[in-house]
Amino acid sequence: MHIRRNPRPAAPLDPPRHRRSRITGGALLATAALLVSACSTGSGAAGAAAEAAALAALPKATPAALSSYYGQKLSWRSCGVPGFECATMKAPLDYDKPDAGDVRLAVARKKATGSGKALGSLLVNPGGPGGSAIGYLQAYAGIGYPAEVRARYDMVAVDPRGVARSEPVECLDGRDMDAYTQTDTTPDDEEETDELVATYKDFAEGCGARSPGLLRHVSTVEAARDMDILRGVLGDEKLTYVGASYGTFLGATYAGLFPGRVGRLVLDGAMDPSLPARRMNLDQTAGFETAFQSFARDCVQQPDCPLGKKAGEVGRNLKAFFGKLDARPIPTGDVDGRKLGESLATTGVIAAMYDEGAWAQLREALTSAMKENDGAGLLVLADSYYERDADARYSNLMFANAAVNCLDLPAAFDTPDEVRAALPAFEKASPVFGEGLAWASLNCAYWPVKATGEPHRITAQGAAPVVVVGTTRDPATPYPWARALATQLSSSRLLTYEGDGHTAYGRGSSCVDSTIDAYLLRGTPPTRGKRCS
Repeated sequence: MHIRRNPRPAAPLDPPRHRRSRITGGALLATAALLVSACSTGSGAAGAAAEAAALAALPKATPAALSSYYGQKLSWRSCGVPGFECATMKAPLDYDKPDAGDVRLAVARKKATGSGKALGSLLVNPGGPGGSAIGYLQAYAGIGYPAEVRARYDMVAVDPRGVARSEPVECLDGRDMDAYTQTDTTPDDEEETDELVATYKDFAEGCGARSPGLLRHVSTVEAARDMDILRGVLGDEKLTYVGASYGTFLGATYAGLFPGRVGRLVLDGAMDPSLPARRMNLDQTAGFETAFQSFARDCVQQPDCPLGKKAGEVGRNLKAFFGKLDARPIPTGDVDGRKLGESLATTGVIAAMYDEGAWAQLREALTSAMKENDGAGLLVLADSYYERDADARYSNLMFANAAVNCLDLPAAFDTPDEVRAALPAFEKASPVFGEGLAWASLNCAYWPVKATGEPHRITAQGAAPVVVVGTTRDPATPYPWARALATQLSSSRLLTYEGDGHTAYGRGSSCVDSTIDAYLLRGTPPTRGKRCS
């Protein structure tokens, strides 16, 4: 990730209709954690990219030790959703030791519906890390992608290892997660700092205790290798893929490992794999500020904006409101007695930054909270981001998000003192969200498993054209990341969407949609420098 690196998100990946990826921190705890995944690619990003080594391609021939995995036959069955079939695929838990055991991965598909020439399988991933690809397929891609695309492709998804239906990582029960999401992420003194650190440690220890073996093997590189097994099992010579947010990192990693097996890849809401975690989180903080300023300009033009009449005062008023909640949380009517404090309120606001279609809901929720002392609306937004239901049950999104992020990159910060030193930079990037997102970036410092990944460039020399999509005011995957990834990939074509929200495909731009459809259906990549609005 995201987006994309901390286990507590502060905003949802995408709107419910097609949720994508989260940010990189912890919500706020989660916000920084999610990545999945900024301002501009300044000298810091350029320097990181220049210093990072390139991801090396794997040998073209499939190793004999993996032949049984590539040769397995899937047993398709009905899975309770009309038109969809499900199966279970095996992959090695440890690719360095293929004989040491398997991980079982859930796969789903919807067969091509048309009578025209079949184009094979189209694999989709909504991001996260931790988002369920199968849930995305069944709720959106398999029924909401353009009819012509669904007519020509078998629509396919696999939940990555550790996610949802694929041996999910587990960390905390519902009540403990409730406490986790309410922890103060803007500590005012040493006591509150110690409490935040203890919360991160408890989360990490819970993951280590409940998923000890799997936790070492949920990296993006391993998930990308799993996708190649699935490609082979499905009988496709090359991989056709649409990945959003963190899904772009997964797809780009696949291209770097298997450049000769790249078919038509769409990487929408792109991440820059060359960035270290701290820079990634700082960039994402600036990205949320960019989105928030766009919201502010719109809010003051609406008759129901509760944050002021001038765009310049919206942020100050919201931050002041967060300060009041930090001192005295307000009622929500929640059956479990949860009140709306600063952390949950911030998560609710960040959640609405992913999609401009949620801005009206956010204004209403803020009005209720600020003028009527009713935090129910913001709590709904926060719960949607965390995927918490009315019975206090959480999906494993936050657990998988932290597990992947903390394995893929070394921690952004190792100590609270390092966070304090970085606070000015984060608060400059976002006066409203910077402090919370900086502290949220501390979570991986206490992770029970050492990171196996490092920042790296991905060139994918020899790959077929890859379409990289960037949205100019994307909060979770800032536009400069798309430019950076397009620069790294040797065969990329950058498609720019001048607009708001997270990702671009299927969000209302006929220009974006027709360009991507032409690529998926006819193999025609966008012209160089293509821009849409």
